Amino acid sequence: MADATPYTLIDGRKISSDIKKEITDKVLERRQLNKKVPHLAIILVGDDGASQTYVDHKVKACKEVGFHYTMMRFADTISEDKLMKHIDQVNRDEDVDGFIVQLPLPQHISVERITEKIRPDKDVDGFTNRNFGSIVSKNPLLLPATPYGVMELLKRYNIETEGKNCVVVGASRLVGAPLSMMLVEEGRATVTVCHKYTKDLASFTRQADILVVAVGKPGIVTADMVKQGAVVIDVGTTRVEGAQYKNGYALKGDVEFNSVAPKASFITPVPGGVGPMTIASLLLNTLRAAELRNP
Repeated sequence: MADATPYTLIDGRKISSDIKKEITDKVLERRQLNKKVPHLAIILVGDDGASQTYVDHKVKACKEVGFHYTMMRFADTISEDKLMKHIDQVNRDEDVDGFIVQLPLPQHISVERITEKIRPDKDVDGFTNRNFGSIVSKNPLLLPATPYGVMELLKRYNIETEGKNCVVVGASRLVGAPLSMMLVEEGRATVTVCHKYTKDLASFTRQADILVVAVGKPGIVTADMVKQGAVVIDVGTTRVEGAQYKNGYALKGDVEFNSVAPKASFITPVPGGVGPMTIASLLLNTLRAAELRNP
């Protein structure tokens, strides 16, 4: 393509590593000053392989930065009421600063009820209604982890958001909705949110200075949907099965990377872009929770 611009690959693994080093230094400083070391509690229900992998990554990250951590595992037959009682115990445990319940949960357990049971000042996933709503305040409590990670990537790559036209494809409570609010409040951007009911999606995405895609549909955004020089943030990560892949599967993003990248100024890969930032953000939130509770 003659008018293609050299793009910068946004390296989420590197930024995540940088953040972990910064947190490690702060934990060491807290130890030297005899201040409380951050403590993360994790509840895992059932034996879902992907969930176990995510939890293992979180435990490993805690070890890397010097956090204390507690793992609580329960069978997928646990009742909602019994799980609630365990959550109450962790809420009351003043040694625990951050607390997550790994999703998804078994169908007989209400994700909303469980999420709202977690104390907002310990909710380091940033899922509770209070934390969601605090995005529009001048002093947010604990930000939703994945959107927080996207904002950190933009900030650390010095990507200007103020006054820019940002299009967020996907309006989920976990990513699209909170991220759009953060781009308005913190980023001072002009934001358009698209979703599955949007007609002629390409007419919106072509206007984006910064395009964020978070719908979980591999390759939904193609080169003809992106304007030259756009910043492209691909949040989608879908496991696609196929005999042509070395391990029998591959992780695919929502953006058709090979065709879109030459048109972009900055672009995230999948994997290795936004994914590593979610755990980094979880660690940042846990540190903040500890600092708020024990300055």
